[in-house]
Amino acid sequence: MESLTESSTMSVQPQDSATVNRLITDLQSSDDTVRGAAWQSAAPLGALAVKPLVQLMTHQDFEIARAAKRALWKIVRHAGRPRAARERKAVQTELVSSLKSSPVPVCREVIWMLSEIGDSATVEPLTALLVNVGVREDARCALERIPTSKATRALDKSLKNLPEDFRPALANSLRVRGRKIKSYPGQKLVPVKSTTVGNK
Repeated sequence: MESLTESSTMSVQPQDSATVNRLITDLQSSDDTVRGAAWQSAAPLGALAVKPLVQLMTHQDFEIARAAKRALWKIVRHAGRPRAARERKAVQTELVSSLKSSPVPVCREVIWMLSEIGDSATVEPLTALLVNVGVREDARCALERIPTSKATRALDKSLKNLPEDFRPALANSLRVRGRKIKSYPGQKLVPVKSTTVGNK
């Protein structure tokens, strides 16, 4: 059951398309003041603004693309606040749906956003990215951060199935999550240089 706090908070959020359109317009302003005010006020816009912002992150103007990214991070962190489960789920769903269509730099940013608010529903789409060399490190780190047993099982299965060169990193993620992995020792455990200390 949705909490009263969440219901009352969401009821005053400006979720309409006109507000999102205004945000996107202001983010493309040549006036730094207008653009800055726009991304700083984006937090309550929620899931409706996610796709337009993801698309704007590919803008050829660096400042506009960066403003869109900042706006989206505002939304993600706002959605991750306590007692906002429905809002968080909605934002999470929109982020996941943008993974396949986004270029690598944007995809990486979205993956890290999911690492902030993701739950078990994000495990499968993130796991699917582990075969993509361009974003697999980001996806691995995101899975490492998602606090569900499903994420641990996904990393464990990937350790057995993915290419050999990626397995040490996967093993490290499993260790971070409390698993004891004997194979693929961590870099700190592997001697890299001989020493003469104590031999004189």
